Amino acid sequence: MMIKFLDIYNQDKKIHKTILNKIKKLFKKGDFILGDAVFAFEEKVRKHCGSKYAIGCANGTDALTLALKSLNLPKNSEVIIPAMTYCSTAFAVINAGLKPILVDIEKNKPTMCIYNLKKKINSKTKVILPVHLYGSVANFREIRKLIGNKKIYLVDDCAQAHGAFEYINNKKYNVGSIADISCFSLYPGKNLGAYGDAGIITTNSKIFFNRIRKLRNLGSEKKFKHEYVGVNSRLDSIQAIVLNEKIKFLDRNNLKRQKIAKYYNNNINNKKIKLLEYSKYCVYHQYLILTNYRAKLESYLKKKNIQYGFHYPNSLNQIQALKKIYKKQTYYNAEKIAKNSISLPIDPNLNKKKLDYIIKTLNNF
Repeated sequence: MMIKFLDIYNQDKKIHKTILNKIKKLFKKGDFILGDAVFAFEEKVRKHCGSKYAIGCANGTDALTLALKSLNLPKNSEVIIPAMTYCSTAFAVINAGLKPILVDIEKNKPTMCIYNLKKKINSKTKVILPVHLYGSVANFREIRKLIGNKKIYLVDDCAQAHGAFEYINNKKYNVGSIADISCFSLYPGKNLGAYGDAGIITTNSKIFFNRIRKLRNLGSEKKFKHEYVGVNSRLDSIQAIVLNEKIKFLDRNNLKRQKIAKYYNNNINNKKIKLLEYSKYCVYHQYLILTNYRAKLESYLKKKNIQYGFHYPNSLNQIQALKKIYKKQTYYNAEKIAKNSISLPIDPNLNKKKLDYIIKTLNNF
């Protein structure tokens, strides 16, 4: 028995026919770029997140870059990001002409440490950019407290948190509606994924909405009228068709992921393995375990035909392209996850037989 890390084909096969039929109709219609399907998807995301506006773009990295560019900040303004995240978070800050400042994550949690964040905020800080890593929601309530009346923007990286939410002061807030600007990747392996690169941005600000909509389209809203030096980062209609179908199943698949995570939590029992702590309404884009015996566990899982992943094998200060920037800086909790973590299969369609096999394998390790 081979257990795949993620089986997108089986997850989506019930909607393949509908997608193909709609793409055939698109061929006749011909609105391939920023077509009706794109605007329909933007509206669906806006409603799902509970935000006022949504803007499709080419990918999640562009979403972050466009969001930061729309703030019109002075060059080299500081943007605080967690030390454990995908490289795109840092690269987007740099590509927007800003300076990424790292802060460690919480002990045994995948999100930004509030205590360490407080120490990094200064007069140069213009943006706090939390990442809802693995679908675990960052502590917005405490971050908002730290910002207070300071002129600091909150831009969040929601690439792994489609459909996640949190309660703040007894009120439910969906990820994508809490920050000044929120950025989503729609890469195929995400909880909501296209069949190629895609991204989307949400905001409650009409000013940011209008700026980002122009920036993604070479600084233009009307053809040949370029108000900004923008980029070519448009969500195409074929990907929007795919996403319009897949968003219908997002909440259902997230519930399946949560049940799988709960089953892992309740049944993995091995002193060599430690479990991470996630936010209460996490949507488990990834499910990580920690072990001091990672190389041995890798070999063991391979022998047992269980696919696994790394998210991520390096903290940002350890990435080759960024080492010069963060020379001699260390981030203990981020580096620990980088060194000791393995991501388990969290495909929403994993059945009990496969889950029991994974858990038995881990408990016998």
